[in-house]
Amino acid sequence: MRSTFGGIEIAKRSLFTQQAALTTTGHNIANANTKGYSRQVVNMVASRPIEYPGLMRSNVPGQMGQGVEFDHIKRVRERFLDDQFHNENKNLGDWSIRKDTLEKLEAIINEPSDTGIRQTIEGFWNAWQELSKTPENTTARVLVKERALAMTDAFNHMSRQLKDLSGDLTQNIEVKASEANQILTQVSRLNDEIYRIEGLGNDANDLRDQRDLLMDNLSKIMNVSYTEEDRGYNVRLGNLQLVSGNQVSTTFTRESLEAAAVSGDLNSGEVNGMIQSRDYYVSNYQFQLDSMLKVLVEGEVKVTLPKDMVVPEGTTLNIVNPDGTTTPKIYTGLIADRTLGDNVDVIVNGFNGLHQLGYGGNSPLRSGTAFFALKPGYTEFNAESVTINSVILNDVANISSSARTYLDAGQETVVKGNNDMALLLANMRTKRINFDPSATGRPVLTDGTFDEFYRSIVGELGVQSQEATRQAANQQILVDQVESRRQAVSGVSLDEEMANMIKYQHAYSAAARSLTTFDEMLDKVINGMGVVGR
Repeated sequence: MRSTFGGIEIAKRSLFTQQAALTTTGHNIANANTKGYSRQVVNMVASRPIEYPGLMRSNVPGQMGQGVEFDHIKRVRERFLDDQFHNENKNLGDWSIRKDTLEKLEAIINEPSDTGIRQTIEGFWNAWQELSKTPENTTARVLVKERALAMTDAFNHMSRQLKDLSGDLTQNIEVKASEANQILTQVSRLNDEIYRIEGLGNDANDLRDQRDLLMDNLSKIMNVSYTEEDRGYNVRLGNLQLVSGNQVSTTFTRESLEAAAVSGDLNSGEVNGMIQSRDYYVSNYQFQLDSMLKVLVEGEVKVTLPKDMVVPEGTTLNIVNPDGTTTPKIYTGLIADRTLGDNVDVIVNGFNGLHQLGYGGNSPLRSGTAFFALKPGYTEFNAESVTINSVILNDVANISSSARTYLDAGQETVVKGNNDMALLLANMRTKRINFDPSATGRPVLTDGTFDEFYRSIVGELGVQSQEATRQAANQQILVDQVESRRQAVSGVSLDEEMANMIKYQHAYSAAARSLTTFDEMLDKVINGMGVVGR
């Protein structure tokens, strides 16, 4: 028959098991709001039974149960959902950075608005229109100078802002490299701790939660993948081994991350978003502005010089032939020899080239100089290097507005009331220009006016920003959906835990009552039997 003392052991095991379940339930409740925490469950199993005693075998069929015990505390986690979360999280990180960068670009370009660069461009062209109405008016010349300065300053400022944004992104890449290195170091250390703890037969559930939370954070930074082996997580970035067991195989720098992006190992995540934002978005808009300024200042433009225009002495005009080719022609000699007998189509080198064909309001006669100039230290025109020629800044009379001269007491003198050059320069805004003479395909608009080119820049930015906003919003929805499913599996439900607590509490009370019953039985056997004859 079964030993009476065996019942005490069964009750004791039940008490210990229910107590462990209550403790685990309390642990779940305490961590209900802990980020990355996975619900834990005590895995209860029936204790190994024993057979009825016998000489060779059991005389009674069946085995005697020995109660309950728990073999481990299980962490409720689903790897499939973790992989889904990481796949969506890396895309969220990428598009969030792109969205943020494009929003900053929109703030820099600030269009459409009353304070954007388009207003300064509009003011520049309008000033030339005003000068064409009263070419001899000094006030109109001052207005041209001031509006031109406002435009070049606006482009200079925008270019500096773009460079600052590019520098900020570069600095943020370095910050993310450091953050990734810290995470990889922590993962390797947790790999080692988990290996040692579980090697002793214990559960390292909370450490596993910490490691998985680190992987969640890392997945937003870059497109890592990982496998779990005996020594812990093996983490990779494309073909790059990052962590193997307790060893960190790769330490990131900004340069190594940029190289990984070029090789294709890094193709999503916040770092990829930063690299693409800097090297594509910011660089592209810097290029567009530089292209616009360069073409404005010195790009080839076809203009029609009016009849009776006097070409400055020694000037070579590239005259456009009917077949589209050009023929250079040098104009020298007397005024009559340099006066155009009819309208002539020519190719000039941008605003500067056309401005140099005119005459200012100065005396003695001085043919036009370049209107735009390079800042000291620069070798080519772009949005950052352009400024106004110091000759014009010092004397607005050097602004070309006239295209005719005459002899006055044997001295060639400008016709100050003539507005031919001012009109030609004002009409530059409507000229169709090839913004991609080298056929690179990079300019946002190949052929068009300056206004159309700038509108195309603004339009492209608007489309890209809208797309990034949409993609980021979609990715956030996907991440939230996967996280919701993860929480449904791994999250702590206070209602469920409270129900479990009551269930385990009653089981504990029943086990305690069972122990009391066995105690009473033993008391009866020990103290209540065999008293006859005492």
